[in-house]
Amino acid sequence: MSGQRDIRLLLADVDGTLVTEDKVLTEAAQAVARELHHAGIALAITSGRPPRGMRMLIEPLALQTPVAGFNGGVFVNPDLSVIQSHTLDPATAKQAVQLILDQGLDAWVYTETEWLIRDKNAPHVAREAWTVKFDAKIVASFTDAHLAHAVKIVGVSDDRDLVAACETAAQQALGEKASAERSQPYYLDVTHPQANKGTVVTTLSKRLNIPPEQIATIGDMPNDVPMFRKSGFSIAMGNSSDAVKAQASAVTDSHENDGFAKAARKFVLRSVAG
Repeated sequence: MSGQRDIRLLLADVDGTLVTEDKVLTEAAQAVARELHHAGIALAITSGRPPRGMRMLIEPLALQTPVAGFNGGVFVNPDLSVIQSHTLDPATAKQAVQLILDQGLDAWVYTETEWLIRDKNAPHVAREAWTVKFDAKIVASFTDAHLAHAVKIVGVSDDRDLVAACETAAQQALGEKASAERSQPYYLDVTHPQANKGTVVTTLSKRLNIPPEQIATIGDMPNDVPMFRKSGFSIAMGNSSDAVKAQASAVTDSHENDGFAKAARKFVLRSVAG
């Protein structure tokens, strides 16, 4: 029963969780955000997206909590002013880019303020620009100057098995020097070791003075599992893989069928028997 858990914060992933496949924030999701607010339960969001790629969600959700972009690589206030950021070690960033390219994926580099790519016609560039609502900067190559400010490096391919294999290779090669997790079946995110969604839970716990056991988390991808493990209650989306579902306390409907809103009402809102 949701009333027995005393959840004070719901931390939600964005893509595949909070928004639909077409990146739409539904009326049901906005309505449940208002219900959470009225119930005195805080709502926060975290994503592999850059912070300004979540700007369009802040007002509709009436967010008052820090927003964790780049899987926790950068925390910003709702006005997008930076609270803290974790840049990759430059040598690790260089190693990650080389590994991604050697594995046959395309590579993107994000700094606090820019999204750098080598080919504007590469897979997912147009879709990502539409999603985050800003354009990439095209560079001939990723220089040491770029990599000195890298907050996130992304490996991109439509070969999902290749991305999964690259995730394993990156985790083995980079070890504790970086966090390497898939944020989408076609994206591998490489960030600072402290930039992972498990650390997002502990950071928000400290900043908001809410014990981790009173935090619920909801997501759909392997990079959401670390926050499942750090929170008191975790919810996997219906569109998650079986491996992700197995790590969660509960499973809800898919992102195409308002799984976020259903989960918030069933498992988090105290006024509703779940």
